[in-house]
Amino acid sequence: MDKRKVYPQWFLILPLVLYVVFFLFPSLLGLFYSFTDWSKMTSKNGLNFVGLRNYIEIFTSNKNYANGIANTLRFTVISNIVKIIPALFLAIILYEGLRGMGVYRTIFYLPSIIPFVIIGILFTSVLNYKNGMLNGFLEAVGLGFLKQKWLSDLNVVWKSIYMVDAWRGMGYVMTIFMTGLSTIDKSYYEAAKVDGANFWQRLWHVTLPLMRGAIMINLVFGVTYGLKVFDIVYVLTNGGPGHATEVMTTYSFQLYGTGQYAMATAFNSILLCITAIIGILIVRGMSRKGEA
Repeated sequence: MDKRKVYPQWFLILPLVLYVVFFLFPSLLGLFYSFTDWSKMTSKNGLNFVGLRNYIEIFTSNKNYANGIANTLRFTVISNIVKIIPALFLAIILYEGLRGMGVYRTIFYLPSIIPFVIIGILFTSVLNYKNGMLNGFLEAVGLGFLKQKWLSDLNVVWKSIYMVDAWRGMGYVMTIFMTGLSTIDKSYYEAAKVDGANFWQRLWHVTLPLMRGAIMINLVFGVTYGLKVFDIVYVLTNGGPGHATEVMTTYSFQLYGTGQYAMATAFNSILLCITAIIGILIVRGMSRKGEA
C-alpha cells in the first residue's frame, strides 16, 4: 500500500465528522420533524407523524405563507441584478486605471463589512418619512414632490430594500470581479483593439467569457444569500407593512417564536431544496458554457 496516497486521506476524517454532525444530521433531523406536529405542546400531547400536512398548509393557508416563498425568489433575482451588473461595470472602470483606484475600491467595499444591525438603524433613520435625511434633502433642494414613505408604502418598500442591499453588497461583488479581471492577459484586449472591437464587443467576447469563474462565484454566493435573506428585511421592515415584505426566513423565525416548530422546519426544508436545486443548475449551466 502506498503510504503517500493513504496518509492524506486521514485529514478528511475530521472535516467529514464535523460535516455529518453539524450539517447532515441536523438537516435530516429537521426534515423528519417537518412531517410531524412538533410544537411547544408536544411535551404534553406527544409527537405525531402528520405526513405532508405542514407543507400543504404552507401552500394553501390563508396566512399567505406562499407569498413569502414568492418574495424570497423575487428578492433573489432582483437583488442579484441590481448588484452584479453595476458591480461589473464599476470593476471594469476601476481596473482600467482610474486615478485613486485603491481609495475608490476601499470606499465601495467598506459597507459590506458593516453589521446589518447598524445598517438597519442607519437606514430606518435616513428613510424615515417625517424627519428622515433623504426626504429632508429632497425637500431642501426643491424636489419635495419625490418624497416617499420609503419603508411603509407598498409601492416603494421593496425598492428601498433593494437599494439598501445594493449599497451594502455591491462592493463585495465588485472586488470578486476585479480579482477575475486581474487574471485576464491584457494581450487579449490588445488583439481585440487591433481587430477593431469596440468596448461592448470586448466586453462580450473577451471579458465575460474569461471571467466565467468570477461570475459563477458571484452568482452562487448571491443566490445563496438571496434565498436565505433575513437580516436586511427584519431590521428595515420586520416583514411589513402588513406582511408585504415577509420572506421564508422571517416566516420561519416567527413560527419558531410562536412554538410551531414543525411548520418552521418545513419552511427551512423547502428553502434547503430550492437552494440546492438552483445552486446545482447555476454550476452546471456555467460549466457547460465553459466546455463550449
